[in-house]
Amino acid sequence: MTQDDWFRRYQDLQQYVGWTDDDARNVKSLAGCLDPHLNPLVDDFYAEIERHPAARKVITGGLEQIARLKGSLVRWVRELLSGPYDAGYVERRLRVGRRHVEIGLDQVYTNVALSRLRSGLVAALGGVWPGDRAGLVIAIQSLNKLLDLDLALIEDAYQAEYVARQQRVERMAAIGQVGGGVAHELRNPLNVIKTSVYFLLNARTPTPEKRAEHLQRIERHVLLADGVITALSDFARMPVPDLKPIAVRRLVEEAVEANPPLDTIRVIYDWPADLPPVLADANQLRIVFANLIRNAREAMPQGGTLTLAGRGVDRRVEVTVADTGVGIPAEHLLRIMEPLYTTKARGLGLGLALSRAILEKNMSSLHVTSQPGAGTTFTVRLNADGGME
Repeated sequence: MTQDDWFRRYQDLQQYVGWTDDDARNVKSLAGCLDPHLNPLVDDFYAEIERHPAARKVITGGLEQIARLKGSLVRWVRELLSGPYDAGYVERRLRVGRRHVEIGLDQVYTNVALSRLRSGLVAALGGVWPGDRAGLVIAIQSLNKLLDLDLALIEDAYQAEYVARQQRVERMAAIGQVGGGVAHELRNPLNVIKTSVYFLLNARTPTPEKRAEHLQRIERHVLLADGVITALSDFARMPVPDLKPIAVRRLVEEAVEANPPLDTIRVIYDWPADLPPVLADANQLRIVFANLIRNAREAMPQGGTLTLAGRGVDRRVEVTVADTGVGIPAEHLLRIMEPLYTTKARGLGLGLALSRAILEKNMSSLHVTSQPGAGTTFTVRLNADGGME
């Protein structure tokens, strides 16, 4: 948010707690009474920090740093009592929260430290208040509103800065994962291409058959590398789906034709004749079924049964892709649809994440059950045409 945005937020919080011009005048009237007590209060503030290692650990500059911090806190309290409570005031409060994230101070210590400071200010005020008790109660109420507003600003800035830093860390980690995955996936085909190019350049009298073999190897591994790049591109920019009625069985059959199972895999179709069309983007849904069928095929390297079934459930259509393969261990089952998470020796771990993202955009969903050693079933839940009315 901009400085103006933060100030508008502060004004909204002022309205929320009922802060008025009278409150501002009440607080300003306390400055003269409290100023002689600020240094002892600040000394107590930092003496208490010394007794708590989790708070003390962020002070790394020794007595010189503590002296600077004490001076800053005195100025902070004086500004608290005098105002003006403008955009500059708000920005200086926000800096406190951001700074606490930077030095690694848990926000809970700000809360309890401010509570201790509040108690000290109220106690000092009770000892020097020149007016009647009713006036003291009103003055303390105004002071508490202001301290609560300051704490809200500090916490708000702390949370915003903490979340921003976490997101930056996660983005960098994701970039590292993607970079490592891409490097792994592209290095192998590039090495194959390199060796074939070396042969073609240096073989003295290669036979036509050998030359053709290496050219085919190059083409095959160029396509493999292109597939890695396409998967990343598809995941990064999934267009808005074009929802139309679709005969889903035909899409599944096309996905099987495009990704033919091994001869040792038996394919079973289990579809009712009256299964209604679904409302989805055909091109995007084709990617989903292709990914699921490839996964099923890879899960049955020694052969097995692939069952593709459809059924109507209320106003939805469920399509299951079930294999009798190796299954997925329980510790992996909850994470297999996360981007970049994979249990395979090869692969970026984007196929299932992409499939789930596609289905969510198509107002549909993907679910999985598995039994290690017995197989895995993916269930695609789609909206039947007319089911969204």
